[in-house]
This record gives sequence, C-alpha cells and structure tokens, in this order.
Amino acid sequence: MSLDKLKPADRSKFKKKRVGRGPGSGLGKTAGRGHKGAQSRSGYSFKRGFEGGQMPLHRRVPKRGFTNIFRTEYDVVNLDQLESVFEKGATVTVETLRAHGLVSSRTSLVKILGRGELTKALTVQAHKFSGKAAEKVAAAGGRAEAIPDGSATAGNQ
Repeated sequence: MSLDKLKPADRSKFKKKRVGRGPGSGLGKTAGRGHKGAQSRSGYSFKRGFEGGQMPLHRRVPKRGFTNIFRTEYDVVNLDQLESVFEKGATVTVETLRAHGLVSSRTSLVKILGRGELTKALTVQAHKFSGKAAEKVAAAGGRAEAIPDGSATAGNQ
C-alpha cells in the first residue's frame, strides 16, 4: 500500500440524482413519477397488503372454520410408549416423561391415552387420562393419579 494507490471507495464520488430540476437533467417535469395518480402525489403511502388494485391475497384466500384461542393443549403419551420405556413399579411423572423425550419441554400439560397394552404396574401421574387409559393402568395393577393442571393460570403454553 502506498499513497499513489489510494482511491475513494467505489461509487462514493457520484453526484446525488436531483429530480425535478428541469428538462436538461433527464428527470425534470414529473421527476420520474409518471403522470397523475396517487403515486405521483406527495404524501402517498399504500396500505399493508395493497397489490395495485388487484384483489389482495388476504381477501382472495377462502376463510373457513374456527380456531379457539383459549384451547388447552396437551402433549399426549400412549400406554405402549410407557410400556417400552419404564420398568415395573416405576413412578411416571411429567419430569420423567420429559427426561425420556416422550413430552416436549415447552408443553407443560400431559394427557395419557389408551393405545397399546400395559403389563407393568406403574404409578402414572399426569394432568389428564382418557377413560380407557385409566382402566388399563388399574387393570395392570398400577395407579393413575391426576395432578391439577392449574388451567386458570397456565393457559395455552
């Protein structure tokens, strides 16, 4: 590097384009805005989703059904999963399910469903049980204990 090799940064020495400064500039009269219409006026700004008069996407797409924003989400675990992971006489809690990767860490509420068979006597603690799941746990000699979910405060997590 030497002083004779120094030069300004690329494109830093160009004059700013000055619009609306006469016919000789190439951008006089309408200043590149075309003729008439909202976009030629000062202060114009289009609305979110505006597509130049074409029917916007949020109005073209059909809307059906209903999504309940107050719905309580449960992570579900089936009995066949408990059968394959836990030993006889074990206590199954939300924390142990999370440790074994059967429940995602972000969801706090767990529901046990009755798919599969349970042959081991397990003490299962969860927020909710399906009727069949509770029957099968009891039939295997275990206990199904419902823990309070605190739905008044927990909500949809």
